[in-house]
Amino acid sequence: MSGKGEKEFVKEITPRSEDYSQWYVDVILKAELMDYAPIKGCMVIRPYGYTIWEYLQSFLDKRIKETGHQNAYFPLFIPQGLLQKEAEHVEGFAPEVAWVTKGGQEELAEPLAIRPTSEAIICSMYSRWIQSWRDLPVLINQWCSVVRWEKSTRPFLRTSEFLWQEGHTCHRSEEEAEEEVLKMLGEYKKFIENEMAIPVLTGQKSEREKFAGALRTYTVEALMSDGRALQSGTSHNLGQHFAQVFDITYLDQDDQLKYVWQTSWGVSSRLIGALIMVHGDDRGLVIPPRIAPVQTVMVPILTKKDREAVLQKAEELSRELSQHLRLKVDDRDEYSAGWKYNEWEMKGVPLRLELGPKDLQREQVIAVRRDTGEKEEVPFSSLMERIPGLLEEIQSDLFEAARRFQEENTFYMEDYGEFKQHIENNRGYVKAPWCGKLECEEKIKDDTRATIRCIYTWEVSQGEQCLYCGEEASCKVYLAHAY
Repeated sequence: MSGKGEKEFVKEITPRSEDYSQWYVDVILKAELMDYAPIKGCMVIRPYGYTIWEYLQSFLDKRIKETGHQNAYFPLFIPQGLLQKEAEHVEGFAPEVAWVTKGGQEELAEPLAIRPTSEAIICSMYSRWIQSWRDLPVLINQWCSVVRWEKSTRPFLRTSEFLWQEGHTCHRSEEEAEEEVLKMLGEYKKFIENEMAIPVLTGQKSEREKFAGALRTYTVEALMSDGRALQSGTSHNLGQHFAQVFDITYLDQDDQLKYVWQTSWGVSSRLIGALIMVHGDDRGLVIPPRIAPVQTVMVPILTKKDREAVLQKAEELSRELSQHLRLKVDDRDEYSAGWKYNEWEMKGVPLRLELGPKDLQREQVIAVRRDTGEKEEVPFSSLMERIPGLLEEIQSDLFEAARRFQEENTFYMEDYGEFKQHIENNRGYVKAPWCGKLECEEKIKDDTRATIRCIYTWEVSQGEQCLYCGEEASCKVYLAHAY
């Protein structure tokens, strides 16, 4: 593998313009984010991919705890009778539920579902724990995996088992529950935009698209580089439906027994899929510095004559820089410098520092940005200030590039004929007025495969006509083809 040429290395990734789906899989496998497990629809998340998940998890977990929530853990198994208590909820998940019918050699008296989501098991516990208004609010989050037996799978985006977090809260009033739902929606938006450098839309899901059993569902939507939308997080006002089914009541201050108001909200490891598709290019991953497993890689350029001097300086600089950022020195002998450049570009490391004999003489390193390829000479004396600053510039520029792409690929339309032609031939979002009727929503999907990604609840429709039927619109929506 030593001395492997740049063109040969890059050729291993299918260009996005040629086959976007194959490009996505190529990047995942070549960057060693995951591998296919010997179980249909499942994947093994490799260390590099899991480290990305750990950084995502740590940033979001901090936000969750800062908003007053605590982490807990609930069982993987849910008794059939418990899951079937809430009919609408069960119907929504029934085709995807995996069941355990034997324990060892014994047939189970009651089949156990492997959690597709945890409302049933968590609600059964809340009915025990909540007695009085003094017990409220209950603010609990869980980090775990769930299983949904998908027929069609794609790494990170849709797998039979995936990682996620799910918050489950109980409140005294609908107003408190709604405040919680919107607060966590806002936290998701800030997390995805600030840490992942991905701009998102937020809004309410239509009745057709909402979570099974919920009163209202709100969503975070991101636009991938192929122009398709990805639901990247959801926040649900569950109302009192589950409380009534599972008898979650409390004695209020007025001595009246009342049902609690509930919420649930979650994001999953599909965020890694979003990361790949928003920022990646034909050379591989591009990872925003804040969540990059390796923020900066230093590649010493070694010759027989200057080998020891270059390595000694690389070690000295890395000791200083490692106090401020996640840095790796790649001093492997068995690979050429060019091969290393390509490997770390494939893995999306935000910044590469090149240090050779000539740089040693000039007392500098060459800094190369992964996102733009721009090179900059940085004196040794300025490294501690310039490198962290450069990483912040990369973080900001990645967000701005993605925001610009979203803006350039968002269109407003009122004419259905124009919309049909546009959505068939172009990528991105279409913002349009909608009457709110299910029939119009379903006709649009049947005709174009486009779905309502969210109702833009922050902007009221004024005097406009529904995109499909021409009647007075009640709201504005974003439509797109989606994953």
